This record gives sequence, structure tokens and C-alpha cells, in this order.
Amino acid sequence: MSQHDLIIVGAGSGGYACALRAAELGLRPVLVEEDLVGGTCLHRGCIPTKAVLHAAEIADAARDSTRFGVHATLERVDLGEVRNYADSVVGRLHKGLTGLIKSRSIEVVRGRGALETGPDAVEGQPTRPPMRRVRVGEQILQAPYVVLATGSSPRSLPGLEIDGTRVLTSDHALRLTELPTSAIVLGGGVIGVEFASAWRSFGVEVTVVEALPRLVPNEEPEISQALQRAFRRRGIKTLIGKPMESVRVDESVTVSVSGGTEVSADILLVAVGRAPDRTVRVDERLQTEIEGVYAVGDLVPGLQLAHRGFAHGIFVAEEIASLRDGTPSPTPVLDQSIPRVTYSDPEIAAVGLGEAAARERYGDIETFTYELAGNGRSQILGTQGFVKVVRRANGPVLGIHLIGARVGELVGEAQLITNWEAYPQEVAGLIHAHPTQSEALGEAHLALAGKPLHVHG
Repeated sequence: MSQHDLIIVGAGSGGYACALRAAELGLRPVLVEEDLVGGTCLHRGCIPTKAVLHAAEIADAARDSTRFGVHATLERVDLGEVRNYADSVVGRLHKGLTGLIKSRSIEVVRGRGALETGPDAVEGQPTRPPMRRVRVGEQILQAPYVVLATGSSPRSLPGLEIDGTRVLTSDHALRLTELPTSAIVLGGGVIGVEFASAWRSFGVEVTVVEALPRLVPNEEPEISQALQRAFRRRGIKTLIGKPMESVRVDESVTVSVSGGTEVSADILLVAVGRAPDRTVRVDERLQTEIEGVYAVGDLVPGLQLAHRGFAHGIFVAEEIASLRDGTPSPTPVLDQSIPRVTYSDPEIAAVGLGEAAARERYGDIETFTYELAGNGRSQILGTQGFVKVVRRANGPVLGIHLIGARVGELVGEAQLITNWEAYPQEVAGLIHAHPTQSEALGEAHLALAGKPLHVHG
């Protein structure tokens, strides 16, 4: 029986971050992983999808180059080679991560871990917290703390059969080696609009079917509207507020939606979100109902983001270290403080409260929207979009929401502004380099501080 300070089940973003931080704090963690270290984010999610989206950006740049005076020709898109490029990025990062884990002397046990229940004792002596056991095949691991970090898997809908060939999840979509002529994307959330965006850049005819009244329904309504307009200009069709009623697979895939409309394509991507591998209840410090057992990442209801799981993992490692050593306990991770980015074209980025949530919580609020048309760098890039700032009336900034090319790179400053509860006049006093898109953040805060510059009216 192997004994450690903590057992971490799952080596994705939350699990490996927890292990690295725990080792750094002098704990003896063990990672249990049945697949590859790095989890969904590294191998089937964030990294490969963003590599594909970068290849899509290159395709668009070549196709549209003449408007910049550069006469280039887009000969073809070889999806097999795009996949090889994405795999090479994943491979390098995986090699680096495994080397880092090895350098910290963190043990990795291969297999599927199962938390066992029953009497908790070491050599007949009860402990606090009780010793916990995790079975991995025939091996038993033992530690006073267990961290569940098993992540999530693509969801489907009742009666919808995923065959991996014509009806796909995002996992299958990343392994395609040939482009379809046409595709239906079922779901207009983050995963759906990212794949729709990439495939359209590669020349695929794309239709997005969304049951809710707008695309990216967790974002500000204005952002949903701006994205839909951008998709329309790009030739991406959308059926909004149209729940799926049935799917038929024969020579093509046909989706019937409410109202009697049917749409057909070569393939159907089911992008209706991800479901956690188990339902876990936790308190504000991420401890489950079982003493000494914690959960991180997608197991915890809320935002399903790799960097959220990463932050959870660090928090739990520091929490366990504080319980052991009596050092100050860490600050809990709040979803409101976590930035999020959708890597479609145009990009979407946000952090903090939206207008409706801020008004519900605080009552009197102010907002200002600065159009990227007034930003020099955005004009150079040829992008449209805006920065929307939400503040408490005469108070600090509560949320920042952006849409436009490359705005994901601005969310770091946006997070600092919201998390440090900055006032618009404080941000207005900062000097933003020219010409950069970050100036749009400065302009929005100048306006809220009562001294608008590049603002009409």
C-alpha cells in the first residue's frame, strides 16, 4: 500500500497544477491518470483547437491579402497537414509538461482511480483528517487528502447517436483529415462558434443551429448581436431560437428544427457543451461532503475553463498545505474574477459582471461602449467591434466585455481593472501605447471618467 500526502485523480489542468504546487510546498503528491498528462485542454481542447483556429486565420489572411496590397493565392487547405501542425504543438507542450512533473519528483500512476469508502485508519489508529484510499487496478494508494480532477466530456442530446464519422463531437472533429463540403454545428456556445469560425475560414459551408435566442448566450446581448452580424458577413448561416427536433443520417445528415425547417450537410458537429464526469458538491473552499476530499475544475459547477481548473488546483494545494502547517489559507477562486475568451473570428473576451447581473446586484450602474472604429490599431487590422465597460454608479469597474480581432490579448488588463476594483479615473490616468488596441480600454475609461477624447457626440 502506497502512502502519500495527497492523491490527485486526474492529470488535466486542475490536477497537474495541484501536483506541481503541492510539491513546491513540500507535500508528497501522487497523480493518477488513465490517459495522458495534460488532460482534455492539452490533447483534445484548448491547445489543438486554437492551433486549428490559427491555421484558419492564416487561410483568411491569404484569401484577403489583396486588400492590403499583397497579392497572394490560397491554393488549398490540407486538413491532414493542419492536424499534423496542431499535433506538433501538443507534442512539444506534452513533452515539456512531463519533464516538469518528473523534475519535481511527482509520482504518476497509470490507470483509472476509484475513491474507496469504509473504515479510515492507519495501523488501527484513527487520524484527522481520516486516511483515504484510492484504488488503481490492483494498487491501493493512501493519503489524508484526495483531490478529484477528472474533468468533463462532450455532451449529447437524448436520442442523438454519435457515430464519430457523420455525427461528431469536438473530439472527433479534431481528428478529421479531410474537410467536408458542408457542416452543421449544433450549439452556438463557445465550442460551436469556434469550430464554425475555423471551418468557414477553410471554405466549408457552415450552418449553426442554436436552441436559445442568441449565439454565445452567456455573453452580453450586444456581443451576441455583433457576432451574428460578423458571421452573416462571413457567410455562416445561423438558425437561432430553433431547438433540434430530429436528426436523420443517410447520404447526408439532415437536422429538423422547430417550425419545420430542415437543413442538410455532410457532417453534424454536436457542440451542446460538456458534462462533468461526476456530480460533485463542494463548499466555498472546494471540499466535498467527504472530509479531506476536494474537487477542482469542471467537476465544480460554474465556468468550464482550463485556467479555472488550474487556479482551483493551486488553491487546493495551498489549502492543504495551510491545514498541515498552519500557514495563512489562500483566497478562494471566484468565477466572477476569471477571464474568458472565445477564439472565433471575431474574438470575444470578458471578465466580471455583465450589465444585467451588475444592475441586479447593485442597482444603479453606468456603462460605456467604445467602438473599435475609433482605434488606430483596429483600423490597421481591419476589424470591427467594441469595448463595453460596466461600473457601479460613482464606483469601481465591475465588468469589461470586448469583441473584435485579437481582443483576447486585452483581457489581462481587463482582469486587473475589475479584480482590483479600479475606478475609471484611475485607469484613465494610465498611458496606453500607441497604436495598440489597448488604447480602446483607455478611451472607454476616459469617457466614464468624464473626459472622453476620441468619442463622437
